[in-house]
Amino acid sequence: MPAPRRHAAFLRGVYPTTCAMPALRAAFERAGFTDVRTVLGSGNVVFTAAGTPAALATRAEAAMVASLGRSFPTIVRPLDELAALVAADPFADLDVPADAKPVVTFLREAPRPAPRLPIDHEGVRVARLADRIAFTHYRPHPKGPVFMQVIARAFGDDVTTRTWATIAKVVAAGAR
Repeated sequence: MPAPRRHAAFLRGVYPTTCAMPALRAAFERAGFTDVRTVLGSGNVVFTAAGTPAALATRAEAAMVASLGRSFPTIVRPLDELAALVAADPFADLDVPADAKPVVTFLREAPRPAPRLPIDHEGVRVARLADRIAFTHYRPHPKGPVFMQVIARAFGDDVTTRTWATIAKVVAAGAR
């Protein structure tokens, strides 16, 4: 078995009103993960474990059912890969307007067929897809979170989205 390494789990649908972070941390510990830390109140968990990201996600979801009585769809990524992504700053060459918010969407599976990019719609630009991560930026819209509708049409519902700033915070928290 490979050596344990740091990972980040991104859970879809977690907010302070849907799950308390201490309970979520305890569920991950119940799964046998170590050095567990939640980041912000939106379903971001860093932890140490051995295994493939898909196997770790399955383990986390099972532990949530056992501990919380429900689970949240979970996508796991190795923390060192996320740190390299943050260091590379994939938004630097995407001409993100100053008033736009950069976000990343993690996909559980590669889309089949892959959407034709870029997608531009009502202030949303899905600019790039690499390694099951979509790089998007959007401007606030009077209709609300239009960008989430664009992402759902392009990639389906088996995804979870975070701001670029949140990804940087997750990486920093995981390095501690």
